[in-house]
Order: sequence, then C-alpha cells, then structure tokens
Amino acid sequence: MEVFEIIIALLLGGAALAALARRMGAPYPALVALAGAALALVPGVPTLVLDPELALALFVAPVLVDAAFDASPRDLRANWRPIASLALGAVVLTVVVVAGVARLLVPELPWAAAIALGAIVAPPDAAAATTVLKALRPPYRLLTILEGESLFNDASALLIYRMAVGATLAGALSGWSVVPTLLVVTIGSVVLGLALSRVTLWVNARIRDVATAIVLQFCSTFLVWILAENLHLSGIITMVVYAMAASRRAPDIMPARIRIPAWAVWEVAVFVLNVLAFILVGFQLKAITARLTVATGVRYAAIAAAVTLAVIVARIVWVSGAAAVSRWLCRPRADGTPAPESAVALTPRAAAVVGWCGMRGTVTLAAALALPTRFPFRDLILTTAFGVTLTTLVVQGLTLRPLLLRLRLEDDGSVEREIRLARVETLRAALDATAPFARGGGAAGLVRESYALQLQHAESDGSDGAQEDQAVVRATGEAQRHRLLALRSDGTIGDAAFQRIEEELDWMELGWAQVVRSEHADERSRADAPR
Repeated sequence: MEVFEIIIALLLGGAALAALARRMGAPYPALVALAGAALALVPGVPTLVLDPELALALFVAPVLVDAAFDASPRDLRANWRPIASLALGAVVLTVVVVAGVARLLVPELPWAAAIALGAIVAPPDAAAATTVLKALRPPYRLLTILEGESLFNDASALLIYRMAVGATLAGALSGWSVVPTLLVVTIGSVVLGLALSRVTLWVNARIRDVATAIVLQFCSTFLVWILAENLHLSGIITMVVYAMAASRRAPDIMPARIRIPAWAVWEVAVFVLNVLAFILVGFQLKAITARLTVATGVRYAAIAAAVTLAVIVARIVWVSGAAAVSRWLCRPRADGTPAPESAVALTPRAAAVVGWCGMRGTVTLAAALALPTRFPFRDLILTTAFGVTLTTLVVQGLTLRPLLLRLRLEDDGSVEREIRLARVETLRAALDATAPFARGGGAAGLVRESYALQLQHAESDGSDGAQEDQAVVRATGEAQRHRLLALRSDGTIGDAAFQRIEEELDWMELGWAQVVRSEHADERSRADAPR
C-alpha cells in the first residue's frame, strides 16, 4: 500500500511538473527526470524492483505505437536519407564511442556489456524535442526528420542491444551468423506487423462501444509485442509496421465517437508511462545507492558524466559531418552539371538544432530496466543510463528553446497551406453531397447553409423526417472523409494536415449528430407527453 500511495503522489506531482514545464516552454520529461533523481535521495522511500522482462513491453510498446500511428509515410519517404543517416549512422557511431569510453574507464567491463550500454543510450527521444519545437513552429521538415529518426533508431539500437545482451550472457557472439539472423528477424517482423494490423482492423470494425474499443486497442498493442517476442522477432520493428499499416485504414473503420476519446486516452496513457518510467528508475537507484560506498558512487558519477559527454559529442559530430558532406556534394558545378540530391540536406543552422536534439528518454530507461538481474555491472549501467537521460533532458532540453530562437529557424508554412487546401476541398465535397437533399428544409437546408458559409470563409431540400436528416449528415461527412483520404493517398497532403482536418471533421460530425438527435428527441418527448 505504501508503494501505491507514493506512486499516486508522484503521478500527481508529474502532472504538476508537466503544467510547470508548459509555462516554462521546456519538455516535461526534464522536470520529471529531476523528480525521479530526487526520489532516490528521499529517506524512507521503499525499494521496488521491476521484472526486467516487463520493462520494454510496458514502456516501449504503447509509446512506440502512439508515435508510429501519427507518422506520415509520405514525409518519411521524402526524408528517408537524413532519417536513415541518423537512425543507422548516428546510432552505430554512438554505440562504438560509448563502448570505447566505457572500456577505457572500466577495463574489466566485457566488450559485449559495453556495447549493450552504448545501445541503451544511443536512441534519442523525439518527444522531448518536439514538445519544445512544435510550440516555436520551426520548419516542418525538422520535425519530420526528428520524429522519423525516433521511430527507426529505437529499432536499430534495440537490435544491437539484444545481440549484446545475448552475447554477454552466452559469453560469445557468433560473427557472420548474425547477418542471416538479422535478415530473418527484420523480414519476419515486417510480415507479422502487416498481418496483425489486418486482424486488429477487422476486429475493430465490428466494435461500436467506446470503452470496449479503447481497451481492445491497448490489449492488442501488448499482444502484438508479446507475440513478436515469443516468435523471437523484433518487437520494435513489428510495432512500427503494425501501427503505420493500421493508421492508413483506421480512419475508414473507426467512427469519430470512438476516435476522439481514444486519442485523449492514449495521450494520458503515454504521459503516465513516461512518469512511471522515471519513478521506477528512482526506486531502482534507491536500492543501488544503498549498496554503494562513497568512492564507488563518485566513480559511477564520473563514468556517467564521461558517457554523457561522449553521447552528446558523437551526435553533434555525426550530424554536422553528414550535413557538411551533403552540402559539398550539392555545391554548384563549374560545367553546369546538376548536383546530386543531398544525402542529408540540412543547413548549418538546421544541423545545429538536429544535433542538439539528443535528449534521451523512455526507451533508454526501459532498456536499462530490462537488463537481467544477473547482468554484469548492471548497477553501473543503470546508473549511467539514468545519468545520460537526466543530463541530456535538463541541459539540452532547457537550452533548446533559446537555441532555436537565436538561430531564427521559422516555419515555412507548408503544413498550413495543405490544411487550407484540405479544408476548402472537403467543404466543396460536402456542398456537392447536399445537392440531392436541396429540395427540402429542416436539417438539409441548415447543413447546406452551414457548409456554404464555411466554404466562403475558407476561400471566400428534403423531408423533415429523421432518416433524411441523418442521411444528409452522413452523406456530407462521408464525402469529406473520402476526399480527405484521397488527398492523403495521392500525396497532395501529409499526415500532419490530414490529422488536423480529420479532427475537425470528427468534432463537426459529432456536432451535427447531436443536432439531429436533439431535434428528434424533442419530437419524441412531445409525442409522449400527457395530453
């Protein structure tokens, strides 16, 4: 009961810290990380050990699905070079540099364990960076690159992590035999993710109860992860493919009355999981500090500081170097020959922002907590991982806003233009859909006038029965959604614009449905009233 009371109190504290972070213009994980660190120093706090096998499934699976569901395949394809450069090159460089630094400082640390530490701290968390960036409206391409990197660097880092942990426990790594294993794991994970997305969409299409639908979404998320892990596939790759595939068809099968509360619940769930991750690390550090001497504690702190510096420098060096090479390849040719397409295509100012957006977060904490209890130097690795997360969140997270303001990187307006286009096109589709109902009054005339007025602002008749009133609302809503889906399918707009307009259509649909229900509810009330 004591642990439960502490967790409830810290969740309330996390909500208060998130509100404070919004007022400060800082990422809330930075303040929550400080609270987690303080928890380890509070006397009387009980120790709590999380089952290592539960850590990745509990913290990574829902967060990853939430991010992948919102990802835009069109924008990812357009920026695949910089995303791949960060998700592969930056991760590998970070793993190598961190492993080297760890071995230099702790010679008795096995190489496989040092590589595991590098893989744990390699993947940045885009959520912390984009929380700050979105409020400042930088170029949309920067957000796309950071969010895309966050999806795929988790996969690359955790694949290295799994191999390193396995090699540490087994005592050896079987060289080139890893390559076919990686190919089988990758292809199998993609196939499994695609197949399971179809199954869950088929089930969701037959559910109309809000609570049941949301519970099913969460349960299916964990079931997908568990199935992938039991088949010895990559849970990360499976979850990314599963969520991105499901997001393409979900708007067709999920009604607004389910989608709107589901989004709200997922937002709260991701927040709670982030706070819980820092709380649980605080509990773990409490047990670790109880076992440490002063000399060992100082040594752990020095190692964590050195690894943090290595992580920050490795990312800045990779991003700056790759951007410089890209600009050199795209230099004007003396003979007028067109330059090849940029490999990274980042200006020096944009590269500075991307390089500084290296805050670590939930994935790093979850991977550290997931280490088996008999893993060598587990206390050191867990302490170092938390030190890297805390320092990057506080130092980089709190200085990102001043850096962006100083560099004066501004939004190019591409998303807003797509939003205006989608709004005008969907309103025109709605007006066209009202044509068969233009003969009568009632809801039909009101709907048409409303859409005509909205269209005018954006640029510039049937029976009184319940069936026709509902039909006109349904026809206009379906026409708008079909047009919106078509705009996204042919690449005219991206997912950022799609999601904004989809949310508007959801609220509009609910508003009209309430009007129709209210009218006929009043009619039924009058019919049932005593005479």
